[in-house]
Amino acid sequence: MQLSEENIPLVQQELSNDFNLPVTNNKQVLVEALAEGINHLIQTDFARLINMLYRIDISEKTLKETLEQQADTDAGVLIADLIIERQLKKLQMRAQFKPQQNIPDDDKW
Repeated sequence: MQLSEENIPLVQQELSNDFNLPVTNNKQVLVEALAEGINHLIQTDFARLINMLYRIDISEKTLKETLEQQADTDAGVLIADLIIERQLKKLQMRAQFKPQQNIPDDDKW
């Protein structure tokens, strides 16, 4: 699943408790704002960032591999991309297993 204009508000909503993100439909603006928040946490409260990543369900292995493979890229941007990717997977799974709304009365329990 790609981050599209329709998905951006859903991702923002999922991350609103952890980050102060602007309301936008622009992927680049979202990534930059998220990266800024992440870089701030790296400098000021690394333990909180690790806790958030654990709660969002980003594995330590994936994080380390990503940071090592792209060592010349801003860590905040890399982590932001991982967070957005994970949130999109969660949204996709929820949509896939969402109960049907149009169940005929005869088929309801």
